[in-house]
Amino acid sequence: MAHKTLIVSIVAFLVAACLALVTSLVLVGMVERRTGDAVTGAFRRAGITWAEIDVDGLNVGLSGTAPTESARIRALQVAGEVIDISRVSETIVVPVRTAIVAPTFRVELMRNRDELSVIGLVPETREGEPLVDRLAEALPSLDVVDMLQTSNYAVPGGWVAAVNFAIEALERFDVGRISVTAGRIEVEALVDGPTQRREMEQALRAIAPRGQVLQLDLVAPRPVAAPFLLRVDAEGGALQTASCVADTAEAQERIAAALSAAGVTRRLNCPLALGAPTPRWGEGAAVAIAALAELGEGSLTISDGTVILSAPHDIDATAFDRAVGRLETALPEAFSLNAVRLDPPVAEQDGAGAAPEIQLTLTDEGRLSVAGRLPDERIRAAVRAFSGARFGPDAVEVATRLDPELPSGWSVRVLTAIEALAELHHGSGVVRADRVSIRGVSGNPDARSQVTQALLQGLGAQANIAVDVTYDEALDPVANAPTPDNCEARVQAILAEDKITFDPGSTEINAAAGRVLDRIADVLRECGELPLEVAGYTDSQGREETNLNLSQARAEAVINGLLSRRVLVASLVAQGYGAADPIADNGTEAGREANRRIEIRLIRPEPPAEPLDPALEAELEFEIREADDDTIRPRRRPGSEPAVEETEGSGD
Repeated sequence: MAHKTLIVSIVAFLVAACLALVTSLVLVGMVERRTGDAVTGAFRRAGITWAEIDVDGLNVGLSGTAPTESARIRALQVAGEVIDISRVSETIVVPVRTAIVAPTFRVELMRNRDELSVIGLVPETREGEPLVDRLAEALPSLDVVDMLQTSNYAVPGGWVAAVNFAIEALERFDVGRISVTAGRIEVEALVDGPTQRREMEQALRAIAPRGQVLQLDLVAPRPVAAPFLLRVDAEGGALQTASCVADTAEAQERIAAALSAAGVTRRLNCPLALGAPTPRWGEGAAVAIAALAELGEGSLTISDGTVILSAPHDIDATAFDRAVGRLETALPEAFSLNAVRLDPPVAEQDGAGAAPEIQLTLTDEGRLSVAGRLPDERIRAAVRAFSGARFGPDAVEVATRLDPELPSGWSVRVLTAIEALAELHHGSGVVRADRVSIRGVSGNPDARSQVTQALLQGLGAQANIAVDVTYDEALDPVANAPTPDNCEARVQAILAEDKITFDPGSTEINAAAGRVLDRIADVLRECGELPLEVAGYTDSQGREETNLNLSQARAEAVINGLLSRRVLVASLVAQGYGAADPIADNGTEAGREANRRIEIRLIRPEPPAEPLDPALEAELEFEIREADDDTIRPRRRPGSEPAVEETEGSGD
């Protein structure tokens, strides 16, 4: 009976075990199906069709061939949203694409007056005329030497616009070189003088295609200054240079030293020019500046060989005579001195009780208004025509009344003031019988000197003038040219103001990041193709490998976003750094937010290695060691015979 009971118990146990096994298998199958369905549904919603899913219990394996590294990371992110990422394994393959690298297209156009040499590698022409034929048609007077080679590859972006610019630019100078590559144009040319250089620079930048880096190197030979002019004003003991030229570097140094001794700290702009009346120009200018500094008030004008020292009426007569006496004995023989102590001002009263004057106003938009008094209708018509020639006939308003009792030379003073005002971006001028004043703002760093020269050439070296011109770098087309460093600074300024942010765990460009990319794209389209690194960073949370992959994918997403905004991205490099180089404390939420960032910076060439100091090189010692039995020798080369060792007793 007991034996029978034991058998029944064993059977019952086996039946229960089988039922438990079947139940567990059913439950495992249900879990696997639910997990597989959940991951498959998530992949379907994310548009991931290439991935293969293998569910083994609670673990999920992903395999297949991802189109890009970013797609592989995206698949892992989607799977991690369904189950714990630690239960996901992957054997996803990302194919290595071997791209066919196109050659670097480059063309050099070198003009030497009536000759034009064209050398380089250009795309093979399928439509339109070849480059040499276009040059011959545009510049029929030139003898074109063709040294071009062609290659049957796709035309790079911006190439056609750059070549069109080069053909048009060649018509603007006689001697020079233009180098064209995709995204970059370099122009070197000779121009007649500083004024022509600025005019040509503005003209070339005006016709330059967008999206190209334009580098200009326009060289002007030393101009001829007529008259050879120096103008220094003193007020309250402070000296200020209004106009200056020098004939030699030594003269520049003498003038700079004299101004420095007088307390002037601003950088001296005293260009070299031809036309000095004496090789002792620098010496004469220096002693005249010292005399003005001794007075502390007045003005100094040196026009060719004439030195005019003007002092106000209230200057001490003894001090004035002493300064003039020292100057007379110190000036070189080639100079003549005219020292003037001005009379007290006398107010000229007319019937209306006010001294006559002309007021000139030049607005930011380039509109000129002329108000005041002119002697007759003929002069008013001349002022209107002259102003229209300088500023445009539709940009001039002449609101003057006629007064036949104006001082002699009034019209010359008015026209000279208009000529001087044309050197400014905006400003104003006042013409009176005893003084002409000009003040304003310009994007030309030499504008103050040019205004002074215009006034003194028109009114004479003894004219009483006042010039107050401020240089504004924001108005300077040269200072704001899109150089690589300038472009990098503008992009970094945008990123300092607004970061490119991503949703947690995401590599998608959201709306806020899109607005930042819009601004960066505007800058980069203007700057052309630049070697830039787009660097992605994360905070310190998460695994190192995950952070590296995420930062890489985000950097790639930024480049793709710029590409969709018509930016040339061939020279952009995406690099993910993960949690490296934190800029804030990862222990706080604010710090982690700051560390999750995108940086864009220029890829600069490595600086050349400094040569070894010859003195250090001479101190280097090299120890020569003899080989012994323990020395490891190189393996004998195939075909070489072992050396025959001579031993005692051996012989032929």
